[in-house]
Amino acid sequence: MTELSFQLYSARNVPSLEDFLVTLGKLGYTQTEGFGGLYADAAGLAANLRKNGLSMPTGHFGPAQVADVSTTLKTAETLGMKKIIVPHIGPEGRSEDESKWLELAETLAKAAETYTREGYGFGWHNHDFEFKPTTTGRTPMEIILETAPKIEWECDVAWVVRGKADPIAWFDRYGSRITAVHVKDIAPAGQNLDEDGWADVGHGVLDWDNLIGKVEAKTKAQYFVAEHDKPSDAVRFATRSIAAAKKWK
Repeated sequence: MTELSFQLYSARNVPSLEDFLVTLGKLGYTQTEGFGGLYADAAGLAANLRKNGLSMPTGHFGPAQVADVSTTLKTAETLGMKKIIVPHIGPEGRSEDESKWLELAETLAKAAETYTREGYGFGWHNHDFEFKPTTTGRTPMEIILETAPKIEWECDVAWVVRGKADPIAWFDRYGSRITAVHVKDIAPAGQNLDEDGWADVGHGVLDWDNLIGKVEAKTKAQYFVAEHDKPSDAVRFATRSIAAAKKWK
């Protein structure tokens, strides 16, 4: 099977992260992906991961965290990360024209120089808004990847679909830049409204049985990260998602 990682943002509301890590280990996960809210006690988190046979090769760091280079480098080293990924930009950082996207891309390009020099992969994680064309017709995703040609892309496939774009076409075009993917699923229309319309992997409308083969054939993805943005039950999501992944050839 494809080794499935787990984005711990999906478990941000569990009563005890320590207990949840025990559950992940028992379910057969060996990798996790961190996010900004977890890094205050990086050493303690690292110890809990090791105790449960887990690692954290990838981590999300917001723009302000990435700008704090020394702290981010220390966090990444403590947790044994290989890739530092910027996951999001708020509405204040977006624009209808290309201006703010160019500014973001230039910032990412400079950060990539810093972090790759230190031995880390550095990339961007998409949502849906990067696929809405700007006033010039270019999408923010194109602007980011073309203006910052050395950054990697963690492709969130379900958000690509929600952005009304074809993920396969983007794999064909930029597959050499995709070094990680978010394995996420979308509920049928009108279902799981309390979970913002997301689904557990293998229980939605995306054909992951075939998609995973496309990812492996067309991209350079090394990490496959299960994520659900708003699960009502994180243990259910983790359990059903790794069960689906175990069926992949």
